[in-house]
Amino acid sequence: MKELDWKSLTLRSLLLMVASAAPLAFPLSMMGFGSLHKLSTTLILPGAALLVCSWFLLRWRGFGELSRILLRGAIAGALATFALELVRYPAFLAGWMPGNLPDLMGVLLLDRFALGPSTASSLAGFGYHFWNGACFGMIFALITWSWSRWLAVPFGLAIGVGFMASPVVQALGVGLFGVDFGWHFAATVLTAHAAFGVALALLLPKYVLRSDLKVHSKSQNPAAPVVSLNAAPEGTSMSTLLSGRS
Repeated sequence: MKELDWKSLTLRSLLLMVASAAPLAFPLSMMGFGSLHKLSTTLILPGAALLVCSWFLLRWRGFGELSRILLRGAIAGALATFALELVRYPAFLAGWMPGNLPDLMGVLLLDRFALGPSTASSLAGFGYHFWNGACFGMIFALITWSWSRWLAVPFGLAIGVGFMASPVVQALGVGLFGVDFGWHFAATVLTAHAAFGVALALLLPKYVLRSDLKVHSKSQNPAAPVVSLNAAPEGTSMSTLLSGRS
């Protein structure tokens, strides 16, 4: 019989909720739960600060493997957003998208929708865009137990489908799934998020191991010792953090 470390499982669940805060802020603002400018100070920035503090606390309290999973997912997710942009931005320039979403997020973040984009708002919008990518990377790394890294591809596609079904797309005036804008909108969104998934899979180890869950083997003999399997070594280098390919 196998038994999970419920403390680590609880920590992972809490981290998932915190990592979901930033990606949910934009849809929530489109649903009328406050402006994105307000949610940036009540949801996005506090969530980011809490994740950073959690990373330090996890290392300090002996959850080194979980802290590495968090950092590994964040870096991979942020870098994978470049792959998404290699598809999205040229499509925007070609007129296949109704607008430049990071610019829109930037003016909403800085509360200058009536004034239009500026250098500062564009930087803020792209910063939020890449932070969302980092958050999705953390979410994927936290939920994918010992499964194949290539599940990142359907994970990315699921994000794309969720985006097209969200109030954000309807607020852009292109209809559910962008049906009022043309087929190229959905094609761009799905291709871009598939590229995000492929890049995320390549940047994460072949299997995102969960040794912090400490699966124990219970012997028939109650006096037999409980053995913790797959204890992860400390001091993983940055190259090991992102490669991990076998």
